[in-house]
Amino acid sequence: MKFGKRKAISVMMIALTIIFSLVLTACGSTATTTAGTTAGTTAGTTAGTTAGTTAGTTAADAWKPTEGITIVVPYGAGGSSDLLARAVEKVWSKYCDQPLTIALKPGGGGVTGNLFVANSKPDGYTLAIAFGSGSELVMPYVQPVNYKPFEQLRPIARLSIHSVAVAVPAESPYKTMKDVIDDAKNNNKTINAASSTAAGSVDFVMRGIGKVTGINLTPIPHSGTGPAMTTLLGGHADIGGGHPADLAAHLKSGKLRAIGIALNERDPAMPDVPTLIEQGINLNTWGSVKGMAGPKDLPDNIVAYYEDLFKKITEDEEFKKTMQDMLQPVMYQDAKTFEKFLHDAFEDYKKLSDELGIKEAIAAEQSK
Repeated sequence: MKFGKRKAISVMMIALTIIFSLVLTACGSTATTTAGTTAGTTAGTTAGTTAGTTAGTTAADAWKPTEGITIVVPYGAGGSSDLLARAVEKVWSKYCDQPLTIALKPGGGGVTGNLFVANSKPDGYTLAIAFGSGSELVMPYVQPVNYKPFEQLRPIARLSIHSVAVAVPAESPYKTMKDVIDDAKNNNKTINAASSTAAGSVDFVMRGIGKVTGINLTPIPHSGTGPAMTTLLGGHADIGGGHPADLAAHLKSGKLRAIGIALNERDPAMPDVPTLIEQGINLNTWGSVKGMAGPKDLPDNIVAYYEDLFKKITEDEEFKKTMQDMLQPVMYQDAKTFEKFLHDAFEDYKKLSDELGIKEAIAAEQSK
């Protein structure tokens, strides 16, 4: 009996040992699995989800055109804006698989073409070039226009800034701005000044010269740079204004001579031409900004695509060479930086207009 009892106890002890081992194994397995699953799943899920979501969002949000794009030039053929668009067109196929169409829609000093883009579907297939010119920075303040550039268009990228140069025909007796001012004052002469568009950046400079120097100056605005240059070359104006790219061919041929630049320092595209300030005329401007824009509701992913595209274009050696030959500096800015720049420039033009009384002068002319 003692043996039987002892045997039964041993069996029970063995059973208890096995059960206890199983419990421990189960507990250990549970603890290990729980900790491992929690840490592994949390870390794995967090890292995987974060990386996956970011990559997924980027992939999902990324936009790429699937049809042809139209870039609208709001000014006439042959002007600096048109030339810039042609320079972009020249290298476009290197960076975009879809065809590009350059559409000229002049009128209203740039307003007509820009309103066309503003009223287009914000799908990335219709863009404006030369955004930041006089129709954005000068015109909306100095005269009533049915156009609110910062409310109707969204900046995408800045490509360049074109200074305003004062030029005279080759046969003109004027060699410097001082010659112009002295002739006007000493002979009580009215200086006729040809400009591209009314209330644009060139017109602003012409009017500013008259106000700052106190001479009688009559601005003669046109429908674009081409007609303005025709007037100047034909001897129907004493001086004329334009951007270096507008004047380049005539300067190289010797038909025109540049005698002043309306910047606070010399334009690297025309380093031999002194500024107005250097010649005693206290006037300088931002020039004419040349950027890209789309309809106001253009989605962020489309803006991001074009930011990258135009950055690549402005870094292209062929593009830079073309721009250099046209006397157009390459000055890229992304959308956010460009938008701030535009608002700052607008405020500066507004302040300068108030100081010179240009807004009132234009209003008085239009009321006649």
